[in-house]
Amino acid sequence: MSKDLAAIASEAIEGRLSDPFAVFGPHDGGKGRIVRTFQPGAEGVTLVNAKSGRTIAEMEDAGHGLFVGKLGRNRSYRLRVRWPDGEHETEDPYAFGVLLGDFDLHLFSEGRHRDLARHFGAVPRRIEGVDGVLFSVWAPNARRVSVVGDFNSWDGRRHPMRLRHDAGVWELFVPRLAPGERYKFEVAGSDGAVMQKADPLARRTELPPATASIVEPLPDFEWSDDEWMESRRAAQGPDRPMAIYEVHPGSWMRPGEDIHETFGWRALAERLIPYVADLGFTHVEFLPIMEHPFAGSWGYQPLSQFAPSARFGTPEGFARFVNEAHKAGIGVILDWVPAHFPTDPHGLATFDGTHLYEHADPREGFHQDWDTLIYNLGRREVAGFLLSSALWWAREFHVDGLRVDAVASMLYRDYSRKEGEWVPNLHGGRENLESIAFLRDLNTRLADEGMGAITLAEESTAFPGVTAPVSEGGLGFDYKWNMGWMHDSLEYVKRDPVHRAWHHGEMTFSLVYSFSEKFVLPISHDEVVHGKGSLLAKMPGDEWRRFANLRAYLTFMWIHPGKKLLFMGCELGQPGEWNHDSQLPWHLLGDPKHAGIQRLVRDLNHLHCTEGALHARDADHAHFDWIVGDDSQNSVFVWERQGNEGDPPLVIAANLTPEPHHDYRIGVPRGGEWREILNSDAGLYGGSNTGNGGAITASGEASHHRPASLSLTLPPLGVIALKPGSAT
Repeated sequence: MSKDLAAIASEAIEGRLSDPFAVFGPHDGGKGRIVRTFQPGAEGVTLVNAKSGRTIAEMEDAGHGLFVGKLGRNRSYRLRVRWPDGEHETEDPYAFGVLLGDFDLHLFSEGRHRDLARHFGAVPRRIEGVDGVLFSVWAPNARRVSVVGDFNSWDGRRHPMRLRHDAGVWELFVPRLAPGERYKFEVAGSDGAVMQKADPLARRTELPPATASIVEPLPDFEWSDDEWMESRRAAQGPDRPMAIYEVHPGSWMRPGEDIHETFGWRALAERLIPYVADLGFTHVEFLPIMEHPFAGSWGYQPLSQFAPSARFGTPEGFARFVNEAHKAGIGVILDWVPAHFPTDPHGLATFDGTHLYEHADPREGFHQDWDTLIYNLGRREVAGFLLSSALWWAREFHVDGLRVDAVASMLYRDYSRKEGEWVPNLHGGRENLESIAFLRDLNTRLADEGMGAITLAEESTAFPGVTAPVSEGGLGFDYKWNMGWMHDSLEYVKRDPVHRAWHHGEMTFSLVYSFSEKFVLPISHDEVVHGKGSLLAKMPGDEWRRFANLRAYLTFMWIHPGKKLLFMGCELGQPGEWNHDSQLPWHLLGDPKHAGIQRLVRDLNHLHCTEGALHARDADHAHFDWIVGDDSQNSVFVWERQGNEGDPPLVIAANLTPEPHHDYRIGVPRGGEWREILNSDAGLYGGSNTGNGGAITASGEASHHRPASLSLTLPPLGVIALKPGSAT
């Protein structure tokens, strides 16, 4: 063996080749072209003509797996490799030229590529008449990157990749690979340490706890939701009704007792979609379904921002679920997490031996609350990676919205940090300017798509303009979760009614700011875990009072301004906390008290969707007016809601004590008959059936600055809704 071949063999056998195309494949050998290939473990390699299949030359075994052969005048060839267990013929990966386009690489480097997963990662391609997979990965500081998988016995020496220096992207076309192949990238980091990493742009993954990526065909699902998509584009704005059923798909319903056994997308489509439609919810919102290694994170520590979790089936299966939901008139919202990611070694952490996706300084890059890493959104490639993910779900899976998790943690550099534990921005302030720019860009890009997909922010502070347009200095979200309403109202309703008179403002304060943003009222999974108790368990008193309190609270929520979100199980009056390793206690529906809660939620959704006064002008303070907001002694709240022109007004009265109030006079905007269109104390919901007999006539006696009035019976721990007009 010559010295040059010995050096090549040594570098190859030790996995140190940083530029494999410089030594492998066809080259000028001085006396004609030669081919070098590295096939460790092979018994022999023959060069054959790609067209005729005839033998060109038997390649010389140069030792240590390196083979060299004379190509002669042949331009195209294949490698016929003899292994101890058989023979394999393939095109040479190192015979193909540069494949990734300069334009795509430029857009990637600028953070402006909006379709990354169709061009990077693992993309099935036909190149020069040969089918295979084009692999690529961003790792600018790596010494060497190889693609590994079952096809090369996970041997990182066999398929080292070419570095496109301008973009820091490595590429390699592997002929004759097909969808379904498992793969990872073996990265020799800047420090020399070798790691096997899952593909950040994988569109499909193995079922956890396995961690490999899987080659997936490019999406080509045949959608049949054109009517839905067109109506979605046309139905922009906060005036439409929205009632969201929040779901953890793994524990909504299980097919058996095994906690690891979950329904897939097909079974969920058959069971969940009809259930949501029957209860009258307009949307289902899933806790993050992007692939995540730890099931106990409920998806909030994802590593694959482009791949639906293999726990529930294939990407095509998820697309089919969305399609079926749309055909049933149900929108699909996904929780999406751009704030942080877990430290699992096969993931994004120190991806190329450096802090590539995360900040290097732990004061910026480590999230103390969740033991996770924080995306460096000041790096264009990272911001572009996440923006492309958001667009991926909207474009390729037709999702109707993204609920962006942990926005508050993104907005402030000192979030959950003590003095000295955070780095000020360039102006010396606490605002995270890079995250703010990213969120504005996210909402702008999604809006520019023109598909009608919405964004919702889980934002728990008073950051100004979360739902204000970007053009006006806002963040551009369509909706914001009203965490203040959630906290105050739950604190109130947990109190014994005897103490509520001193905390009246906890139920009225939200109306001071309810119209400063476009709000969703969330009773989410976070309120029924970690020792907080279920919604029913929060209610004080004996069994009757707890159920009555729950009915009154849900009714108060549905008739309060703002869109609605309810976590699964709350509609059953679930007595215990949510457990992600179990399923909802569906047997409770055999009990009339629990079935009554479910029926009430169904009727509240119907009322919300059919009465314009309960959803139109939801973010306009002019549609709401207190009639009685200060009767703390009786814990009574009465208000009027108005919709668009032509919508009849509604009057709502809530009595949050266990004693009925008789002859309680309230002013109303018009005389005549008023129908009691909903009473949370009705017998069909499990209540005492105290009320106003379905209708009551207003007198001409003015009250509360209104020309007419009603003398009502307010049911105990009950809420009633009244509408003008004759009973039908």
